[in-house]
Amino acid sequence: MERKLWGTAAGKQVELFTLDLGQGNSAAITNFGAALVSLYVRDRSGEVADVTLGYDSVQEYEQCTKYLGVVVGRYANRIAGAQFTLGGKEYQLAANDGRNHLHGGPGGFAKRVWDPEVISTETGEALKLSYFSPDGEEGYPGNLQVEVVYSPTGTGGLRIDYFASCDQDTVLNLTNHAYFNLAGHGSGPILDHELEICADFYTPADAESIPTGEILKVEGTPMDFGSKTAIGARIDADFCQLRYAGGYDHNWVLRRTGSGLELAARVEHAPTGRVMEVLTTKPGIQFYTGNYLDGVAGKGGAKYEWRGGFCLETQFFPDSPHQAHFPCPILRAGERYAHSTIYQFSTK
Repeated sequence: MERKLWGTAAGKQVELFTLDLGQGNSAAITNFGAALVSLYVRDRSGEVADVTLGYDSVQEYEQCTKYLGVVVGRYANRIAGAQFTLGGKEYQLAANDGRNHLHGGPGGFAKRVWDPEVISTETGEALKLSYFSPDGEEGYPGNLQVEVVYSPTGTGGLRIDYFASCDQDTVLNLTNHAYFNLAGHGSGPILDHELEICADFYTPADAESIPTGEILKVEGTPMDFGSKTAIGARIDADFCQLRYAGGYDHNWVLRRTGSGLELAARVEHAPTGRVMEVLTTKPGIQFYTGNYLDGVAGKGGAKYEWRGGFCLETQFFPDSPHQAHFPCPILRAGERYAHSTIYQFSTK
């Protein structure tokens, strides 16, 4: 694995690691925000392109407000009213998305320097990133030890394993916030990508992107990606959920048969032949179409315009601490949090 000094943040050394994924693919990861900086993937003709949005420097990640490629936590997505009750005690969080809490708050995991370690796995060298989140950080209870492991799948893909334990009951929902564009980052809108999501239901949200608590069928609505459909086919439909979010920014309820890794979504880009499959152990996936990208200055002078990237964030459902019928995001004291996601690549 290649590694180089990339800068400093909060008085700590920040490095950039290049992970060989095999089959000509590779990933660049930094220990600032545990961020996936670049993901180089071959197309059907063997040409390599970087298919994730990102930045060229640590300073840009420090200032980033779009969460490009970072690990977010303690709680990915939104918690209504920036508070939750656990064990009869109310915990107040930062209101950093209107009156609500988003992606762990302004001092969440995306803004922390993680401790790196190169480790060996059956599929090759991997990168383990560790972070200790003290009791009360961003308002959350308990001393939490977190590990994120980036490793090759052995077949050209990238695997992310999330582990954690805490000395108190807490809520935890970790994900990676990578934005993808299979044409190559900075290549314009992703509306021609064809998407399939393995879900029959989704959780509708209000105008603040907070789930209403309903679990509705996707059938007969623009939320139906049960079969391969262009992202742009219905994105501007006269449908309240799309009007609220300015496009897609919703949680789908994945069809699951067990607790292991299962296919959650598949994306195809016909012009290049690139195919990405997302597998996960999580119960939900947030599909987001870059509705708030607004000419962000990215890597290599690229400009990330509106709908210039899409996210497929594997997760517990948004605002689950307030929705008892959603899958439970509580990590009990002494228990082990362990979830995995794979981004697998191929061509057709």
